[in-house]
Formats: sequence, structure tokens, C-alpha cells
Amino acid sequence: MKNDYTHISIILDRTGSMQCIRDDTIGGFNSFLRDQKSQPGTATITLVQFDSQDPYEVIHHFKPIQTVQELGRRTYVPRASTPLLDALGRGINDLEKSIEEIVDDERPLRIVFVVITDGQENASREFRRDQVVKMIREKTDTDKWQFVFLSADLDAIDDAMSYGFTPDAALAFQKTTVGTAVAFASLSSKISDYRTMKKAKIGFDPEDRKHPEDPAKKSEPWKE
Repeated sequence: MKNDYTHISIILDRTGSMQCIRDDTIGGFNSFLRDQKSQPGTATITLVQFDSQDPYEVIHHFKPIQTVQELGRRTYVPRASTPLLDALGRGINDLEKSIEEIVDDERPLRIVFVVITDGQENASREFRRDQVVKMIREKTDTDKWQFVFLSADLDAIDDAMSYGFTPDAALAFQKTTVGTAVAFASLSSKISDYRTMKKAKIGFDPEDRKHPEDPAKKSEPWKE
């Protein structure tokens, strides 16, 4: 495995309820992407968007981070409902298969699997909860994957715990411009610490869990 190589898979909710933070999600992701591009070491990105019309749309697959294009209003269009279990199950299987196809000494040493959503499962047809729980537990315990869950819905955070995400790796955020921006900034900071070996695992601290006031969308830090 390559010591300085991290792969980041992001499963991004683009269901209809994300419409009210569509631009905030685009901006937050793009800010995250620019920050990660500035970090030392090798990184690749897999980005998947999911909704019930297309439960698993691969936008980028193991793409070198420096070549990943930013999201825009044409590439991120919220719609339909939430097949979260299907997105999780397919994402884990796809990532596992992709890693197996890489020769041993070229494989990433660190694997980060991120879910960003604002709602609860309501449309999956392929995977059951118990299947996903088993998959997450196996990859966490055996392969040391880092599973991270960001949600604007507290009930979805509770669901994440039942799927096998650890409490320290789950972050609830306010469904506002500032709340979304802060969540993406916290995510980027924690992944950077993990990529550069400042931290042995990804976990959010009390500072990350503070909910800032949203000053009527005055602050858009990704546009500065």
C-alpha cells in the first residue's frame, strides 16, 4: 500500500428535500474540494449522487483529486426520494471491488467513506438495514475504513448509529448557508488531519458540534 495515498468516497444526497440548500451544498462541496487539493500527499475521489430516480449515479470514480471538477447547478439537481441503504450498500461494494483491482503496492493506505444527507431512508429496494450494518462493521473492523456521516436531520443521525457509524464520526448540521458551510469545513479539517497522520482516525469534537447562527445568508466563505 502507498503510505501517502488516501481515497475519499462521497455519497451525496440529491433528493428533493436538499433543494433548499442546493447552492449551499454546491458551495460547501467545492470549498471542501479546493481545501483537499491543497493538502500534501496523494488522494483520489469517488463522488456518487443518489435519489430514487437514480439510486447510484457515479460522477467521479477514483479520480485524482487535482483533476476533479467542482459541482454546479447543472451537475447537482435535487429531486425525488431517499434510497439511502441502496446508496450505502452499492457504494461499499463498488469501493471494495475497485480496491481489489489495484495492485497491492499501489492501493491507498487510508480509505474514507463519507455520507452527506438531510433525511432518512425511504426508498431502498436492493439492500436491507442488516446487510448494510454487517458491511460497515466488517470494513471498519477488518480493513479500518473511516465511515463519516453528515446530516441535517437528527433522526437520520440516529439511523446512522443503527447502521454502524460511530457517534464521534457523525455530525448533525443546521440546514442553512452557514450551517452547511461549517459542516463541510469541519469535514475537510478532519480528513486533512487523517490524511497527514495528525490523527489516527476521523472524529468530530465539541467545537465542530456548535451550531452557528445563520446571518440571513450573508456569509458564503467559498466565494471569498
